[in-house]
This record gives sequence, C-alpha cells and structure tokens, in this order.
Amino acid sequence: MKEMEIGEVARRCGLPPSTLRYYEEKGLIRSTGRRGLSRVFSADVLQCLSLIALGQCSGFSLDDIAAMLKADGQPEIDHQRLAEKADELDRTIQRLSTIRDELRRAAACPAPRHIECPAFQKKLAAVRPRSLDRKKPGRSQAPTDKSQNTP
Repeated sequence: MKEMEIGEVARRCGLPPSTLRYYEEKGLIRSTGRRGLSRVFSADVLQCLSLIALGQCSGFSLDDIAAMLKADGQPEIDHQRLAEKADELDRTIQRLSTIRDELRRAAACPAPRHIECPAFQKKLAAVRPRSLDRKKPGRSQAPTDKSQNTP
C-alpha cells in the first residue's frame, strides 16, 4: 500500500494541509503515522476525501459525513438520512425557484421605477418585516441601550 505525506495528499486533492489536519481532528480521515514532522496517509485517503467532498456538495455537514464513515473510512450510508436530505433539497429548490420567478417578474416590470410598479407594490403590501409585527403600541422604534442608563 502506497503512503503519501500530507503535502502530496494536499496537492492531489486540492485542499490545504490545514484542512487535512482538521479532517483528521474531526475523525473524518486517519494518518498512518509520521515521517519526521509530516503526517503520512495511505493512498486510500484520496477516496475518502472524494466521499467527503461529495457529501459536502450534497449539503451534508462534516458531522453528518463523519457519522456516515466507518472507522476504516468506508461509507456506511444511512438511507433514511439521504432521503431526508433529498426532501430538504426539494424544499430549498422550491424556495429558490419562487425567488427566481419573483426576480424575473420584477425585472420585466415596465414601470420606470420598481417602487411605482403595481405588482411590486402588491408584493410590498403582502410582506411585513417580523420586527413590525412584534412592535407594541406606544413603544419607541429605536433600540435602546440600557447599559447607558446605569452609572
């Protein structure tokens, strides 16, 4: 089995050595030892790093990915977690599609200024900032710093 120093692993995978050390600290990868002051990894670490990159691209956190990797670096896929992530991505896609459609409508508005566009005005009326909904009558809108009132 071929071994590589951390610098070679970094060059091959395009990650800085500090990231590799962090991944090792998190238990995502394992060094096989040291050569002088340099960590040494087996060639299998490249496949593990590819799995980590794939997981990150899919929206999984490093903790999620660590939970899906066995001690030997091989994946132990939680099919339920994959299905949940797919559902989460569907919701994100739907939300982003709605935002995209709204931006296209705003860009196509013929009014000289968006604030004059009837469709934009309708949208503004439908959206209320949460801070306005929580405002109590008779209270100042400006935030106060109570620490300034104490001696």
